[in-house]
Amino acid sequence: MSKKLIFAAIAIIAFVTVQAQTTSSIPAADVKALDGKTVNTSKFSNDGKPIIISFWATWCKPCKKELDAIAEVYPDWQKETGVKLIAISTDDSRSSAKVATDVKSKGWEYEVYQDENQDFKRAMNVGDIPHTFVLNGKGEIVWQHNGYADGDEEHLIEIIRKVAKGEKVD
Repeated sequence: MSKKLIFAAIAIIAFVTVQAQTTSSIPAADVKALDGKTVNTSKFSNDGKPIIISFWATWCKPCKKELDAIAEVYPDWQKETGVKLIAISTDDSRSSAKVATDVKSKGWEYEVYQDENQDFKRAMNVGDIPHTFVLNGKGEIVWQHNGYADGDEEHLIEIIRKVAKGEKVD
């Protein structure tokens, strides 16, 4: 068997494993808002509506590309489904000063928090970024995905629509 087939099989197994994870709530960890206030992730809520949690960093081009793509349609998504996007920066202390500047220059209207010590990232088992989670109205993780390719936001909104209607996500 060629190395390409072995690599493809491992990638498929990893993808299926990530997709097959059952629902669970997000773990509690302290993150910092852009105004410097500490917020515990157990307090994340959206009045029973879906939440997107997106892990990103200022140095991660695919992360910024994904958040830019969502920003273009975010008002429509909010109007249609009531979804809230929470962006978690994983920048460490060396690059965290760039987070507020990037958010402001991009015009992102998301809730943005910094996870400088990456406690929340570890608790969520996030390896590579971008890594995106969808929570249902009960705060349960119902879907997750890592990486970004052009057009992934179209699949994401389909997931959000199902979650908003209370439908099961495959």
